[in-house]
Amino acid sequence: MPHTEEHQAPGYTLVVTGAPYSSQAPATALAFCQALLDTGHTCDRLFLYGDGVYLSSALNTPPSDETDWTAEWQALLAQHRIPAVACIASCLRRGLLDEQEASRYERPASNLASGFSIAGLGEWVEAQTSSDRVIYFHGGV
Repeated sequence: MPHTEEHQAPGYTLVVTGAPYSSQAPATALAFCQALLDTGHTCDRLFLYGDGVYLSSALNTPPSDETDWTAEWQALLAQHRIPAVACIASCLRRGLLDEQEASRYERPASNLASGFSIAGLGEWVEAQTSSDRVIYFHGGV
């Protein structure tokens, strides 16, 4: 019987640093992620950094004629069980808190959307070492 090696498609980590509604980064990353998944690749995680953490806000409320990028990402993440991590330092600077951080800093509410978690840069380092590819989607100037 001939020996065959199983070829596994490379896994990707996507890093988004641009905010929804002021950059194309979240939209482009979503289209790229969907294309990856459609062609048999895997997305190991979504990492949000800088203004990209605004994508994880439960308070994003775009007009009815605009795309709700948070909801679009939430659906994709849930469907494919992709972890989404927002950088804690970026979140704290921009007023994005999960329940634990809201309690820790004695704030009256949390506003992190479901499907997203807050973690440190250790998650980003892990992504660098565990994924085959890391692709950045910047907000631009």
